[in-house]
Amino acid sequence: MPATVRYDEQYCPIARALDVLGDRWTLLILRELVNGDQRFTDLRTNLPGIAPTVLTQRLRALTDEGLVTTKELPPPAARSVYTLTERGRSTGPVLSALARWGMPLLEPPSEARQLRPDRVVNVAVAVYYDAVAAEGIDERYLVRADGREVTLSSVKGGGAPHPEPDLVIDGPGAVWIEIRQGTTTLAEARRQRRLTVTGSKAALANFQRIFRVA
Repeated sequence: MPATVRYDEQYCPIARALDVLGDRWTLLILRELVNGDQRFTDLRTNLPGIAPTVLTQRLRALTDEGLVTTKELPPPAARSVYTLTERGRSTGPVLSALARWGMPLLEPPSEARQLRPDRVVNVAVAVYYDAVAAEGIDERYLVRADGREVTLSSVKGGGAPHPEPDLVIDGPGAVWIEIRQGTTTLAEARRQRRLTVTGSKAALANFQRIFRVA
């Protein structure tokens, strides 16, 4: 059943968007699915604290709104996964804007509160992508955070695969939060040997400009 309209007395697109996206957990479910298709059990694992009944309700509402659908993977996987529709993928800029806005509010990582490595790369690097700065550049950047590899592209939408990345940056995920919050810089992290960079100076300069990395 579609989400109950809560702002029906307000003729405003923000109010209508909140009718669909404003329930607790909804945006976080979309955050997970933006990064790829997931099983119900995957979503439960990646959303600690959500009750199974709440996850079921939110997925049903998102399906009714045309943002999420299911598909069956072929053998040997042979499993059902949740995936975003084209309408669902259009929420990407909303999630990116929230990630950028919320970055200054993020507490330092700790043993009790750790971001997944792939999420670190997404919220501290990928969401800052600047299409204007990337114009005319076709490069791939491999960011290895805590052993987890994420490939970023200068081409909007990913572009064609490259046999080898133009740049490899390796280090702990926590340093990317520090860089984005302005408590250190990429150059300083390299001097401290917290990050290692492999690739040309030109590729590094492009990466920093495209993803607005200081």
